[in-house]
Amino acid sequence: MSATQVHVIGDPIAQSKSPLIHNFWLEKLGLEGEYSSEQVTIEELASYIERQRSTSGWAGCNVTMPHKQAVLPFLDQVDPVAARLSAVNTIVRGANGELTGFNTDVGGFLEPLNAILKARHLFRMARILGTGGAARAIIAGLADHGFTLVVAGRNPDKARAMLDELAPGGEHHAVHLSHFARPTDFVFDDREGCLDLVINASPLGMTDKPPLEFDWSHAPPGSIAYDIVTSPLETSFLKGAARAGHPVIGGLSMLIGQAAIAFEKFFGVSAPRDCDSELMELLTR
Repeated sequence: MSATQVHVIGDPIAQSKSPLIHNFWLEKLGLEGEYSSEQVTIEELASYIERQRSTSGWAGCNVTMPHKQAVLPFLDQVDPVAARLSAVNTIVRGANGELTGFNTDVGGFLEPLNAILKARHLFRMARILGTGGAARAIIAGLADHGFTLVVAGRNPDKARAMLDELAPGGEHHAVHLSHFARPTDFVFDDREGCLDLVINASPLGMTDKPPLEFDWSHAPPGSIAYDIVTSPLETSFLKGAARAGHPVIGGLSMLIGQAAIAFEKFFGVSAPRDCDSELMELLTR
């Protein structure tokens, strides 16, 4: 029996850390399998899917940009979360060759917050900076956990449309990204018993991208700063949060969390999360 094969596809794909993560777990568990990257252009996507559907040993693939929406017509079924987001980042091949699409971004984003979310809060608010695909997953995940959301983007109308689509019925707000760049003298009310998040869901601050301009006077005391950017690991956004006394969560937490969900779907066993510190060290070299 051939070893289980899994790919991550995208264009470009060389920057993906997914092969390192999954192969690390396979080695730790002593499993026969291989996870590799495949550069697939948008023109090659249909033929790639059809070819792999009948390839012995192929368990599926992760999907990154620009294919998360483009892959939908080639699937036999789509998980409700992926259908809600209109985006798939994990394709799993069934025993009869049927392909099911999932989105693990919501679960991956929420994972480092799970312990906090189990507590009861008088009020939950999240300021989400960005209106791309990652922001869609974050909006949906936090809305389901009772957060009031403020979404900031260069196009507030797009932010409003995302809120109306993914978090209808709540008293959410859409603002221009520049709103948070300027200092404020707003006096926050008593935040005891409240949970506040400030999330960079944009590519701003990523290596070779402009920095995210956020003035920490907009963050209530005790707010958790969460940046989904993975390169660099310590962004200017997180540095500013730490200087202002806020706890921080870096992008590797979400990356590893969403990978662990996909790993179990591909290989049928849980990822060895007791090795997270070793994996983190490997990813930061």
